[in-house]
Amino acid sequence: MTSKLESLNRWVDEVARLTRPDRVHWCDGSDAEYAALVELMQANGTLLALNQTTHPRCYLHRSNPSDVARVEHLTFVCTREREDAGPNNHWMAPAEAHAKMDALFDGCMHGRTLYVVPYCMGPIDSPLARCGVEITDSPYVVANMRMMTRMGAAALARIERDGSFVKGLHSTGELDPERRFIMHFPEELTIKSYGSGYGGNALLGKKCHALRIASWQARTEGWLAEHMLIVGIENPQGETHYVAAAFPSACGKTNLAMLIPPEGYRRDGWKVWTVGDDICWMKPGADGRLWAINPEAGFFGVAPGTSTRTNPNAMAMLHHDTLFTNVALTADNQPWWEGIGDGQPAVDWQGRSYDPANGPAAHPNARFTVRINQCPSWSVHAEDPQGVPLSAIMFGGRRESLVPLVFEARDWAHGVLVGAAMASETTAAATGKVGVVRRDPMAMKPFCGYNFADYFAHWLSFDKPGAKLPKIFHVNWFRKGADGKFLWPGYGDNLRVIEWMLKRVAGAVGGNETAIGILPKREELNLAGLDLSAQAVDALLGVDIEGWRAELTAIGEYLDGYGARMPARLKAEQQRVAAALAGGEAPAKAAARA
Repeated sequence: MTSKLESLNRWVDEVARLTRPDRVHWCDGSDAEYAALVELMQANGTLLALNQTTHPRCYLHRSNPSDVARVEHLTFVCTREREDAGPNNHWMAPAEAHAKMDALFDGCMHGRTLYVVPYCMGPIDSPLARCGVEITDSPYVVANMRMMTRMGAAALARIERDGSFVKGLHSTGELDPERRFIMHFPEELTIKSYGSGYGGNALLGKKCHALRIASWQARTEGWLAEHMLIVGIENPQGETHYVAAAFPSACGKTNLAMLIPPEGYRRDGWKVWTVGDDICWMKPGADGRLWAINPEAGFFGVAPGTSTRTNPNAMAMLHHDTLFTNVALTADNQPWWEGIGDGQPAVDWQGRSYDPANGPAAHPNARFTVRINQCPSWSVHAEDPQGVPLSAIMFGGRRESLVPLVFEARDWAHGVLVGAAMASETTAAATGKVGVVRRDPMAMKPFCGYNFADYFAHWLSFDKPGAKLPKIFHVNWFRKGADGKFLWPGYGDNLRVIEWMLKRVAGAVGGNETAIGILPKREELNLAGLDLSAQAVDALLGVDIEGWRAELTAIGEYLDGYGARMPARLKAEQQRVAAALAGGEAPAKAAARA
């Protein structure tokens, strides 16, 4: 190790003295190392080989039943000043958090191997990429990090060049929910996670680094770290436009990232290219446009509900070189989950003979980990060091009523308001009424590493002279009719909506200007071949003025909840839209008054 890696060597030595492992292994990311890890986990029973005829080099890991999901209530942002973490995060003073975690880490790796995992988030040579090192005692974590990041010798070489990295310390501990915490120290670029072996709690490159720590880094350095997919849309003329999209959970993010065009579109030459399904880092380029990379190298996807009907591209990539977590098994040892569409479960996710009385065969949050380049729609431009230029940004929630199929924000400030107000609804089954509207700004509620008010201000700061920012849109695939059925078919047909967006980007259609934004005129959307009634189209493209007045009031109250740090510009934008709705005046006049 050279002198430039002295700080890394010192830190590894300090952690080793604290955790007292039997041995220390520096990961190089090689095939031989991965094969040895798989062999080790098979020998100790933490990894089971699947049917190697149907699923070569695929394996199953079963979590402790108390350790199957992210734990938001045990996840903290530890800034010196409580207000910097904001009301959107659980906070703990850094000194208290370090003391609590170091007491847990004391001697925790006795009898285990300490793995040093250098990794790069983003293409190795990208100026937008950032590096980290995760120290862990879990070979399962090492195997996943190899798929999810650029891990090993190349990352270590970049760390040596850069001289900086995010520090992540992880131990599965005793897998005791009472001794489980995930702490983030943004000012120190440090993460400490103890007591979980699951996904986002343990794969520290993912949500912990790529969103919570990176969002803080991004504000400091003038870029954005976002919970967004990136997809390329190639039209029949061979032009590809890139779109980033933020959706809360259960809103079809992965399906959109791997969208397959409807038959008529395919026939005409439309193609969809997957750059990423979960995280987007973007920065203004010299040309004023926002350029984006996917910092991840793999998918950590939810298995239940994935099928050849809902996501054929995902299914096509899961037949080899995949790690499955908490799925069920068929009698011939193939992976199975609810919604897969064929086969029968024989063994459930806990290793028991399948019995419906025990609940679902696969855990509802069962996962697959797979390299992104196994996806049939993967874009080679995902490896471009400069990233891809964004033409549009989409926000979307799950709203059964009120919110139209699609609308465009009138400008960047309005778009930031649209993102800040993003929400999904739950249905109160007891009364049959629409229940709680839960705000999830930019789909970042669990992931923003600092105060949302400051985060909105950071978004607004990109609107400056010379900027050529993407247009911002809001979509809602989940509008329902009076019969409780979805009005829009979704899945591949969502390309029809994206086509309209790209026409707006090109200035090819005028749209219908309303108080809440610009909506498509009926004739501007390609609805050919869809079984949509005129009434359904009216509902999808209509604006309920009274409902939106109430919505803007609720948005204003939400913004006020962040106090004096809330940007005045965002409040003014909320008031502008509210005034346009209240007065029934043309939006342009309302804008002039504001």
